[in-house]
Amino acid sequence: MSNQLQELLNLHQLEQLDVGLFRGQCENLGLPQVYGGQVIGQALSAAAETVAKDRYVHSFHSYFLHPGDINHPIIYDVETLRDGRSLSTRRVKAVQHGRPIFYLTASYQAPTEGLEHQQVIMPEVEGPEGLPSETDLAKDLLKHLPESIQRTFCSEKPIEVRPVIMNNPMQPSTLPGKQYLWIKANGKLSDNPDIHQYLLSYASDWGFLVTALFPHGVSLLTPKFQVATIDHSMWFHRPFRMDEWLLYSIDSPTSSNTRGLVRGEIYDQQGHLVATAVQEGVMRFRD
Repeated sequence: MSNQLQELLNLHQLEQLDVGLFRGQCENLGLPQVYGGQVIGQALSAAAETVAKDRYVHSFHSYFLHPGDINHPIIYDVETLRDGRSLSTRRVKAVQHGRPIFYLTASYQAPTEGLEHQQVIMPEVEGPEGLPSETDLAKDLLKHLPESIQRTFCSEKPIEVRPVIMNNPMQPSTLPGKQYLWIKANGKLSDNPDIHQYLLSYASDWGFLVTALFPHGVSLLTPKFQVATIDHSMWFHRPFRMDEWLLYSIDSPTSSNTRGLVRGEIYDQQGHLVATAVQEGVMRFRD
């Protein structure tokens, strides 16, 4: 297991302060605010501590209210909304400096047999074998940029990302709103399903909203351009492992009113749809 992956796992081991109250530390990825995937993963970790151990999250819906401060821990306040015969529901409030920065509502269920179908087919794309990682690509593209930007994009990551479609953020081309990412944890993981769900939730925010920029020929590095997540939802359909390659198939069906919408389907290498994600975010030029 890489040091980066172990540090990420440690980040999801929260300190319990009281019943339903937890504290998590922040990682510094070189971004001006806390990475959204970290807050999602930690919120799910906090909620799971209050749920029966045979129940796992099958969906969550979240809103980002304020940017997180990377130099300050986050308090996660978990509220029990429901514990039924088959479903449990939790609401998590993430607080920094005395104000909520994030809300998440999650539903939990024990694995249950029932009707099953899958009408979508995994896209036929290259890889992941033979494709360069996002980190390797960034080292070549961004070598002349300031060191702070290089640390953000060029350092080794706990989750390896191999893009099938590469759009140079320094000179972005105008492309269809479609992207394919192969993702995998950078090391072997335990069999605990909670850990795999935390890590996929963490990874699902990386590069997601960027797909909505493709049709407009802009990137995260475009001067005076703002990109920020508003909300993020996920549904977990089938068991999966984050230490095996997963295909993140992303498309952006629309953007309007300074907001972009992206949808993601996540497949294992056998073609099973294991999760679905949807996100909306701000994408606009600033004065």
